[in-house]
Amino acid sequence: MHIGLVGLGRMGNNMRARLRNAGIEVTGYDANPAVSDVADLGALAAALPEGKKLVWVMVPHGKITDDVITDLAGVLGEGDLVIDGGNSKWLDDTVHAEQLAANGIRYMDAGVSGGVWGKDNGYGLMVGGAAEDVEFAMPVFDALRPEGPREEGFSHAGGIGAGHYAKMVHNGIEYAIMQAYGEGYELLEAKDIITDVPAVFAGWQRGTVVRSWLLELMVLALNEDPRLDAIEGYVEDSGEGRWTLEEAIEHAVPMPAISASIFARFVSRQGSASPTMKAVAALRNQFGGHAVKKA
Repeated sequence: MHIGLVGLGRMGNNMRARLRNAGIEVTGYDANPAVSDVADLGALAAALPEGKKLVWVMVPHGKITDDVITDLAGVLGEGDLVIDGGNSKWLDDTVHAEQLAANGIRYMDAGVSGGVWGKDNGYGLMVGGAAEDVEFAMPVFDALRPEGPREEGFSHAGGIGAGHYAKMVHNGIEYAIMQAYGEGYELLEAKDIITDVPAVFAGWQRGTVVRSWLLELMVLALNEDPRLDAIEGYVEDSGEGRWTLEEAIEHAVPMPAISASIFARFVSRQGSASPTMKAVAALRNQFGGHAVKKA
């Protein structure tokens, strides 16, 4: 199989490598010519074999994604398929699908989790779209997802928009889990009876009910900087948590843990030196390569 991949940043470049390692031929385009395989999107479309072409978009949500979709509408044709694997808002998927459908181009959305570790570990995938398009793209999904049973690393969540909606909720949950680990870290640090906080977190990795990949990343962060002295307690958010709360309000679903975790991030930007937020910032850096403010 031969696909096009638009966006070769932190995740896109790693995805290209993982796909190629699995035997998927990839032609990639990026605005940075140093990493791009072709000069523009027209050349990318021309490089793909005749028949139903597949182009995966992996660029930041918002105007950049909008512009790429508009440009692809002009270079792809009847029956081709575009998959948006970025963190677009699920409401944008309907707009993009209708825009491409006017030219007979198919559309799917894919929520992608795995961060900078996905190249080696695989990516958790949540997709939205028609069943026939899922079937067509399944070799790509299978190459990207982790090894093991498909249903444990891939889900066809529903129609167009369902993949990004599922990823939005996933990230909202992630906010709350990271906040809980951060608060636990701060309390352990505050109690003088605890003499080795990193050892406590390391000892939770097997057998305990709070073990998880995020816990493993917390251990990595503490191994690098046991008291997180090098990190400022300043935490950004990339949008999905806010969208999750918007949906919670719309459907009257109480979300006290997730809402508290988001508001804690806002407080961190007002000069908080909280050890909790240092830990959350360290976790974001570990799994996603997100920038941190140095102390």
